[in-house]
Amino acid sequence: MSSEDPASPSPSPPFTPSGPGGFQRREIGVGGDEQVRQLTEILDLQAAQPSVMRLRDWVFDRLAPQPGETVLDVGAGTGDTVIRLAAAVGADGRAIGVEPNPAMREVAAGRADTAGVTVELLDGGAEELPLEDASVDLVTCERVLQHLDDPDAAIREFARVVRPGGRVVVIDSDWATSIVHPGDQDVLERYGAFILTQWPNPYAGRFLRGQLRAAGLDVDPDIGSSALVFPDAALRNGGMIALSAPAAVASGAVTPEEIASLLDGIDAALDRGDAFFSVTMFAVLGRHPG
Repeated sequence: MSSEDPASPSPSPPFTPSGPGGFQRREIGVGGDEQVRQLTEILDLQAAQPSVMRLRDWVFDRLAPQPGETVLDVGAGTGDTVIRLAAAVGADGRAIGVEPNPAMREVAAGRADTAGVTVELLDGGAEELPLEDASVDLVTCERVLQHLDDPDAAIREFARVVRPGGRVVVIDSDWATSIVHPGDQDVLERYGAFILTQWPNPYAGRFLRGQLRAAGLDVDPDIGSSALVFPDAALRNGGMIALSAPAAVASGAVTPEEIASLLDGIDAALDRGDAFFSVTMFAVLGRHPG
């Protein structure tokens, strides 16, 4: 993000999160520097939400990374998780982040330097990890599978690279759990049905337990969950709905008048302090049975 002139500060523009676009390998670089700025801001805003922090803490408690271990974060993004893992495994450990977006790898590398930890950032995708069999002690992957055409292949890769006795935790959203308030229920249902067609794997969260078991991992019975409640700043000016509105209208799911009324209603609700937009995330822990 650009720095402000301290002598003549100007307010930051309202933050608008993107829809599913920008997170898939085929979309990398499409928006240039602006895409990088927006993706970084999206990830930072979400990482700052208490619900995300609580679920990440739940995951770390169960993974219990130990000094000297080799740890892997798939879809490292801005580096939050791999940096935290690096601090946990220490100088004798090895912290690896796999991230297909070179601009995001640069962001993560810079933040790791600032944090004073060593991380390895590798180009690669979840469906084909650039690592040897049984080469890591634990794997984390947060909100990546919803963007994949073949999430089962990714889970098999996680099971392939983890050592016997190792741990795998996958966090993902289930977009059928999303709540938007206020709005005409019929319009919201039609808009919601359209949105579910925009992710390759919109129901990712509900499949995780079965996918980990199918990959040969033993699944812990305790499933972590947390509702990501978007802050008001992410809803102002329509947020995700405004970005996806043209495509929703073009598909015939909603009319221009319906979407305009929905957005006006959300802005009015923000002024009253009662707008609400959430989606539920789930976290599942698998253990290599060896």
